[in-house]
Amino acid sequence: MRIITANLNGVRSASKKGFFEWFGNQDADILCVQEIKAQLPDMTPDFLKPHDYQGYFHYAEKKGYSGAGVYVRREPDDIVIGWNNTEFDAEGRYVEVRYGNLSVISVYIPSGSSGEERQAAKFRFMADFMPHLLALKAEGREVVLCGDVNIAHKEIDIKNWKGNLKNSGFLPEERAWLTQLFDDHGYVDVFRTLDPRAEQYTWWSNRGQAYAKNVGWRIDYQIATPGIAAKAKTTSVFRDIKFSDHAPLIVDYDHAL
Repeated sequence: MRIITANLNGVRSASKKGFFEWFGNQDADILCVQEIKAQLPDMTPDFLKPHDYQGYFHYAEKKGYSGAGVYVRREPDDIVIGWNNTEFDAEGRYVEVRYGNLSVISVYIPSGSSGEERQAAKFRFMADFMPHLLALKAEGREVVLCGDVNIAHKEIDIKNWKGNLKNSGFLPEERAWLTQLFDDHGYVDVFRTLDPRAEQYTWWSNRGQAYAKNVGWRIDYQIATPGIAAKAKTTSVFRDIKFSDHAPLIVDYDHAL
């Protein structure tokens, strides 16, 4: 089972840069996307059903903002749009597909970088989302949480960690939230388990020469419950083509849908 997650920074923009042609050659079972920045009227047939994959989407009420989706090769047993949080369901941040007891989720956790108001919203999201993830695990579901988490977990996950200790995305409270999810509640950082190397990033600022110099952050994840995480075999970050300010994260699992 191959799962890909990618923040598109606009589905229309990524499409113009060849994202869907690339996706068609990946032999993926599931593609999770975030920040589609589109509503249903904006979605062409190529966006809704590329290469005979079926897409399921959570659109933000605000135009040109946020949005998440999941493309699947095989029809799921169930689809869940949103996670019963009125504030953030209005922002289009959650799509879950279910196959038996496996849940694959595309999530777009808010960024707090624009100021205190959005940072407070990010903390509200995190506080309410943790119990949701724990409830899924407690139900006996295997979960693969894919998406832009907007948090670099450890110093190895960000190039300029010293200069970002007080910045959104690397705040102590944010990093502690991930540590709690991993160490206290048993979820697994799949990429880091398979690839312990430094300087493996998934996002780069558009300022300066950040991309060319690999001055990046690892903020896109596949986070899984232990059972399915143990079946993860290979992982990679695709950087050969720049579809957005994020790079797609690919994980292959020894698991058949």
